[in-house]
Order: sequence, then C-alpha cells, then structure tokens
Amino acid sequence: MLPCPQCSFPIPGDSRTCPNCGVDLALLALLAERSYLAGIPKTAPLPETPDAFVPRIGEYLIEKELLTEDQLQAALARQKELAGKGERLLLGQTLVKMGLVSRETIDQTITSQIIELHAALQEANRTLEARVSERTAELKRAMNRLTELNQLKTNLISNVSHELRTPLAHIKGYVELLEEEELGDLTLEQGKAMSVIGRATVRLGHLIEDLIAFSTASREGIELKLEAISIAEMAREIIDRSKAKATQEGVKLRLSVGKGISPVQADPEKLNWVIYQLLDNAIKFTPEGGRIKLWAEQVNGFVTIAVTDTGIGIPADKLDEVFEPFHQLDGSPTRRYAGTGLGLALVKQIVEAHGSKIIAESMKSKGSTFRFELPVRDDEIET
Repeated sequence: MLPCPQCSFPIPGDSRTCPNCGVDLALLALLAERSYLAGIPKTAPLPETPDAFVPRIGEYLIEKELLTEDQLQAALARQKELAGKGERLLLGQTLVKMGLVSRETIDQTITSQIIELHAALQEANRTLEARVSERTAELKRAMNRLTELNQLKTNLISNVSHELRTPLAHIKGYVELLEEEELGDLTLEQGKAMSVIGRATVRLGHLIEDLIAFSTASREGIELKLEAISIAEMAREIIDRSKAKATQEGVKLRLSVGKGISPVQADPEKLNWVIYQLLDNAIKFTPEGGRIKLWAEQVNGFVTIAVTDTGIGIPADKLDEVFEPFHQLDGSPTRRYAGTGLGLALVKQIVEAHGSKIIAESMKSKGSTFRFELPVRDDEIET
C-alpha cells in the first residue's frame, strides 16, 4: 500500500484512482506531462516536472517485462524522428502510437511511478525531520552545557576575587604603615620602593573590584536605581578626578557640555563609573601630547555622552572585540597596555541595562570616540 500524492490515503500500487479522494492518478500525471510539454508548467496539477515523477518509464516497463530492450530503442528512435518533424511526443505516447504497449499499461505504469516516488519523498521528509530534530536536540544540549560552563566560570571568578580581597587588605594596611614610617624610619630609596608598592596594590585592588563587578553582573544582572542626574555636574567631577592621571601621562583633558542640558534618567553610581572608565581608558591609550574631550549634547529628548581622544585608535575589524570580556587586542606576553579586558565589557553591560547602546568609532593611529545616549527625564521634555 502506497499513499495518494494528493490526500496521502493508502492505495494499492496498481490502482488508477484513489478510493479516498477519487483523483484519477493517470489523468493527473498526463495533465502534468502535457503542461510541461506545452511550456506552461504553472498549470500543472502536480508541482514536479514529468521527469521527476515519471522517471525512466522505458526501464520500468522492461523491468516489469512489458517491453523488450529492442522495442524501447525502436521507440526512442521513433520519438527522435518525430521530434525532428516538429511532433513532440512523450515516450509513453510514442510506445502507444507504435502499438508496443496499451494506453492502459502506460496509465498503470505512470500511476505506480507517481505513488512510489511520492512514498519515497515522504520517507525522505520523515528522515530529514528526524535529522533536524536530532540536530536541534544536540544543539540544545550544547547550549545547556555552555551555559553551565559559563556559570562555573563566573562563580570561579567571583570566589577567587573575594578571596583575594582579604590578603590584599592586609598588604595595603602594612604598606600604608610603612609609607607613613609608623614602623620605623625609611631611607630615601626605601620610601620610593614603598611608593611603587603602594601604587601597585591600588591597581591590583581596582582589578579585583572589576572582577567582582563583572561576575556579579553576569550572575545576577545589573540592578539600577534611577534618578535625575545633572550630566554637567557629573562630568566636571569626573574631569577633576582624572586630571592628576592625565597630567602624569602628558595628555590634555577638555570638557564640552552644551548649555541647558536637561537632567537624564540613570543610575548615578553606575553612570559615574561608566564615564570615568571611558575617560580613564582614553588616557591609557593616548600617547603623550595627545588630547581627550569629554562632551555631551542634547537632541530630541536624548542626551549623547561621549569621550573622544587622539590615541592609538582601533582597527575597523577589531572594534567589536573591545567589548568582549577578558580580551585584549594585543594578546602578546609583551603587550604595552596591561589590564583584565573587563572595563569596556562592563561599560557595555551597564549602558545596555539603561536601554541604550555603546557605539565605538575609531581609526587606527587617529583616535577613537565612545558614545551612548540617555533619555531626558520625562518631566523635563517640552510638550
């Protein structure tokens, strides 16, 4: 029993009509063949071409011992001869015209071919569906495993970072005591050495805090406490806080905030951290003599906040990579710029938590701009 190509009802292989829908299978095939022969396949009652659903009819008739090889070759030669005269006939029509087989035999052959091919197609579809389901299940298992590994990594970072806090606190405490000569006088050289150690412990503390902040954000998400914030005031405070480092690195800072900028709706602590991080990053990657500008402007109910520098820049094909956690564009052991590669990853998470998007624009050896938008507080929007 094979399925009907129209309604899929099981029918015997030698049936001409479907007992369920009543379709004449031989007529269906014949109409399809003629539609394709006439060059108007859109009118065919079946979507496939005749060659697709009635393949090698001559071989099939030979296999069923309804035709000999010699008869088939004679029919093919006759078909070619008629085609040369402009009379286009299908092989089945040629066989009937030559009296080698009956019309009924051709109809039954076509019907059997259609049903067998339809059954094969259904089986192929079932096999494909099974493979798709299996592959989908494999991908789901891989995604679950990847999620588990990512969670393990986050937990490990969090645990290690918290464990580092305690010994670092002890180190910082004793370094401060030694620098203040509470434990005895220091020579000039010893004082310089303690200053270096002190700066190193401060930097290590910042790295640990970044690790903790990133692991917390990855594990629990970012919780925002939204308030109305004056960008002008916050920007001035961040510029003042960054002046010492900028002076040490030999770069100039500039603040440019448009007049009358309305308060924005944001988390003050996290927004302060984002702007400071962008400015600190610009100072880090801007050579001596360079310039950095922190600027803000208001357009159509949104305030754009940006940091522009004349630093080393980022290749166009590497721009997206700067936001990947634990990633440094220069991954060599001798890289000039140190860091965990978490700063911009955290910036991206915090900005996106505010419903915005951090945009990076850069040109190698020319400088970079990092900017994002925040909405003006609702009661500040003019109606």
